[in-house]
Amino acid sequence: MNDKDMKSPNFISLDEAAEMESGTRVTFIPGMQALYAEALKNICYVKEIPLIRALHPLMGIDKETGEDRQARLYELTSQTSLPTMFHDQDRPRNVWIEQLSLAENIGKDDSPKLIPDNLQDRVDMFGLCAVILGEDGLVWNIRILNDSPLARKYGYSEKASSEATGKIVDIIDLINNRLDDQEKIGSQYLIGQSLTAADIYWATMLMSTIATPEDIMPRTEQNQGMLMWFEANSKIPEIDNALTKKIQDHQHYILKTYCETPAVLGGTPL
Repeated sequence: MNDKDMKSPNFISLDEAAEMESGTRVTFIPGMQALYAEALKNICYVKEIPLIRALHPLMGIDKETGEDRQARLYELTSQTSLPTMFHDQDRPRNVWIEQLSLAENIGKDDSPKLIPDNLQDRVDMFGLCAVILGEDGLVWNIRILNDSPLARKYGYSEKASSEATGKIVDIIDLINNRLDDQEKIGSQYLIGQSLTAADIYWATMLMSTIATPEDIMPRTEQNQGMLMWFEANSKIPEIDNALTKKIQDHQHYILKTYCETPAVLGGTPL
């Protein structure tokens, strides 16, 4: 069954996902649009890869057992970030660039090619993705805007936080200028004349700085706080000024044309 037709997806346990010998398994938190997991889901959706959803353990100590909830995940993967991707009996993938490469290789032959064959386009695509997804990139700086346990994981300090808004705006401006240049050659994509991973990653990660309509991202009991945080980010004056109609139109076009919309999250709908 296609994820788009599923009202409430099933989630298997982390141990079940690790023990399976076939299929593509990705970890999620039900009801949450954790952006790296959501982006990987959209990549797999475009590549027509059937996904088996597994439960990603929450951060922190279990009050009943006194144990780290993510200890088993660390034992399996030597890290705890969301998402983890398992495929057949291969080693787990935890980094976006490895997950993308795997998805490109295992996707259907007639699905869109998300990593360009042209070397210059490929360099441009991976460069844009690094600015969006990598250290000191868009999402990194969104995470350190305010102090929190997650922000401290990514190097929060007063100095880093004070610089984060400017870096976010610089990245939005970079993408906006890129879209201007692409429009001049008759393209509605970030790279060349067709969809690439850069479009999907940008459109998904942009949710962190913009209020996303419910026909793209439904509200659940689990994600309403995160959506309020994202909407608050969009009201930071410098970010609000940088978010042009062109940026928003590109996001909606990519998500509604190519990705799973409305997103299927599980959890408790509102």
